Order: sequence, then C-alpha cells, then structure tokens
Amino acid sequence: MTKNERLNYLSIALVVFGLVFLSVYPLMLIWPSGWTWHTGHSDYPLMIVGIYATLGAFLILASRDPLQHLSLIWFTVWSSFVHAAIMAVQFFEMPENHGHLLGDVPALTIAAVVLALLTPRGQTDMPLGGKT
Repeated sequence: MTKNERLNYLSIALVVFGLVFLSVYPLMLIWPSGWTWHTGHSDYPLMIVGIYATLGAFLILASRDPLQHLSLIWFTVWSSFVHAAIMAVQFFEMPENHGHLLGDVPALTIAAVVLALLTPRGQTDMPLGGKT
C-alpha cells in the first residue's frame, strides 16, 4: 500500500470510527449489556456519551486532512486502548460487565489498532507532497 493510499484509508477510518463514537447513545439503548456502564439511574453514561460524541465529530472533521490532526488521532488511539484495557479488567472483577467483552472492548480495540496502523509516524512515513 502506498503512503497516499494509506492516508486515504485513514480518512475513511476516521469517518467510520467517528460515526461509531457518535452512535454510543443508540448502542447503549439497543445493547445495554455491551455498551452501558451503569445500571439504574446514573449521570455517568450521558457524560461519556457527550465525550464520545464530541470525539466522534472531531474525528470526522479530522478526516478532511488527517496530517493536520495527528495529535487528535493519537489521543484516540491511546485513550481507546486504555479504556478497552480497563473494561477488560473489569470483565473479570464484576459479572455485570461481561457484555463489555463483546461490545465496547473489541470496538475500542479495533478502532485503536486500525488508526494506529494507518496513522503516519514521522517524516519518512508521510505521503509524497504531504504536509508536516
């Protein structure tokens, strides 16, 4: 894959994962065991929805020129890995979190891996004619 093709795939991935992050609230309603973090009333889930919706919107905006938004992309990669790791540990500690191993844990891990593989690293990884 050429560097320019990789950048095009990165743009597509940013839109796809941006849409997934924007869809966290509907996913919580459709599949609560895989996407909701609390049972009963809690203000926490809507705060997370707000954060992920904002991140999703900015990932979509970043898809227009990913090279100008590398810090946002790497934040998404590392925060997704951290969130997935925490949820994976909680899977073993609390039975009510077992659905997360099939829901948000793999979704966050896939997003992190795909974005990490497609995102340029340093000058030698930039496409021809790319901005730094």
